[in-house]
Order: sequence, then structure tokens, then C-alpha cells
Amino acid sequence: MDTSQNTALMRALTELPGPIPARGVIHIAIRHTDRFTVVGNHLAQHPTLSTTAVGLAVRIQSLPQGTEIGIKALAARLPEGEKLVAAALRELEAHGYLQRARTRLPNGRIVTRTVFCNQPAALLRPRAVAPLPQRRPAAPQIPAPQTPEPEPPAPEPPAPEAAAAPAPPDVQHDHEDEHAPQANTPFVPLVPPPTAPKPPRPPLPQPRDLTPELDRAATALLSDLRRHAPQFVLSENDVRQLVPAVAAWLERDAHPDTIRHTLTTDPPQLLRHPAKLLRHRLTVLLPPPLPGPDDLAAPARPRVVVTPFQTCDGCERAFRAPTPGRCRDCRTEHGTAQAAA
Repeated sequence: MDTSQNTALMRALTELPGPIPARGVIHIAIRHTDRFTVVGNHLAQHPTLSTTAVGLAVRIQSLPQGTEIGIKALAARLPEGEKLVAAALRELEAHGYLQRARTRLPNGRIVTRTVFCNQPAALLRPRAVAPLPQRRPAAPQIPAPQTPEPEPPAPEPPAPEAAAAPAPPDVQHDHEDEHAPQANTPFVPLVPPPTAPKPPRPPLPQPRDLTPELDRAATALLSDLRRHAPQFVLSENDVRQLVPAVAAWLERDAHPDTIRHTLTTDPPQLLRHPAKLLRHRLTVLLPPPLPGPDDLAAPARPRVVVTPFQTCDGCERAFRAPTPGRCRDCRTEHGTAQAAA
């Protein structure tokens, strides 16, 4: 007996735009209009959280405000047991999604409050402070020309109580806005806007001398990349532009297998521009030149000159001096005697 198929699902599959992948999951996305919860990929594709913790976090986000989410309350509504629920809650608490703190109520009772945040990383970012609205003076309105009408009688002077009435609320509000504290700390976004100018690209490495041997070896290495990694299919124009950079690597005694492994290891899942990726890796990962034999030689130690010992000709005392003679005391006495004579 053949397996029954969902005809509605197959019909929706034929209406998908674009080519359908031969392997992997195929998404049929139908827009929700009610009863849905927004979940970020940082939680749905978390590399460390277990599947139970991710599902429990989604379940908690879908609950209304004030719902009890203790271990016993969740275990009563879920097929998982209390131990599995407790372990998942500890995972969420360790990664910042969940926080449990004890709070004392005004009546003296101590309760545990559970706070769940759908984006814990966003709490660490600086927040923008909205500037206070400033009132602009109203533009003068030019009255439209009208037909002359008879002047109304002059109004009576206001009573003293009306003259002492307080200012209208809007005038008082304007006065308060003038003395309101302004936020003097500007908000610095962590991610530059899309219209921000991009820094210039570093130039491709160039060899000191592009010999015919280096040019031929670099061209063969780039053309042979598609044998080892099928996604690295380069055009002739791309190969001609990247040959000097590969020649610079070969000139620095980099082995061709090492260059091939560096360029093709761990590429993106959807590699649309292989030449741009190769240009980036050839520029950023350029190895330094190999040191010469003189650079690897141990530095010579500085020569230390030791002054030898000498025997004084007058008192037979030992003293340090480069040449034989008298010590300091004998030289002093000998000079004094000559001066007295």
C-alpha cells in the first residue's frame, strides 16, 4: 500500500517561487494573522542550548503576562518531567534568558519573581534617549480678505478675580520645558548605517619580481582549485587578477598545498562570489617572509673588559689598574713629597 500524500501540501510546493533545492528542508511560509509569537534566530538556532531549553523558552514567550512558570506549574502542563524542566530552566538562566529573584512585598512576605527576556544581548547595548519636544513659534497667519462688518460693542473690563487667574496649562508646560534637563550623552550606534562610507579595500599583495615561473605556477594553482573544491570556479579574468597575489605567496616560500588549503577551507554555505573570497584571504592571510640564516643566529654577547690586578711598586699592595705602577695612596704621598721639596 502506497503512503498517503497531502495534496494541499504538494500543491503549495508547486507554487513556490524560484528553484527548489534537491536536498534539505523546503519551507512553505504562510503569514500568520493572529495567535503567533515572534522568536529570534539567536534562540531558535542557539549553538549551546539544548532542544528542550529552546522549546521551553518558546513556550514561555507564548504565555500571557502573569502566568505561573515554576517547575511544578510547567511540568503539570508539559509531557516532560520536573527534572527535565528544571534542567532547561537552569540553562535559560545561565544564558540570560531567565532570571529568578526574591522580592519582599509590602506586607513582609517574600516571593520569587521570574523575569523572562526574549533578547538578553539587547539589554547590554546603549539605548537612545529621545529628545524632549520643543515648541516652535506658530507662523503668522494672514487673514483672508472679508467684507467689512459692523464693529461689535466694546467688551466690559474684566473683574479683579479674572485678572488674578493662573496661567493656562499650556503656558505653564512651556515654562517647564525650558528648565527640563536635556540628555547630554549622545547615542552611539554599534552598527554603522547602510549609507555610511565603507573603508577602502587593502591592495592585493604584489611580488617583488613576477617571473614567468611564478606566473605559470600561480595560474595553475588557481585554475586547479575547482578540482579540490567545486564551488571555487573562477573565470579567466579572475585568475589574471589573482595571479600576482598567489605569486607573492609562492615568493615567500609558501607550499602550494598550504595555499590551496588556506583558500578553500571552511567557505560560506552560499558562496556567490568565490573570487572576492579568494581576494580577501590572499590579502589578509599573507604570511611574512621566511627569516634568513643571519636573522636566526643567536646574538653575540657583549664583551666585558676586566681590569687586571697590579702590585704597587711602593707598598706592595694589590690594586686594579690597566698598567703597573703605584696605588692611589702612594701616588698621593709621592706627589706631596715632591711638592715639599
